[in-house]
Amino acid sequence: MSNNNHEPRTETLAETENFMAWKAEEPDGETTYHIEMNNVTVHFFQEEWTEFLQLVRELGK
Repeated sequence: MSNNNHEPRTETLAETENFMAWKAEEPDGETTYHIEMNNVTVHFFQEEWTEFLQLVRELGK
């Protein structure tokens, strides 16, 4: 019998035709964030994600 407590819980945050952002609640309590851009996936820890969002907001000005 498989124990699913070791699997991360994932949630899609946003999605377009070519891009997807999602987060994973890891079994160790860490939250990781991921951006899929075609065949590339970029992974972030919480502190990196916060900084990345700040960067994106600056780009939108």
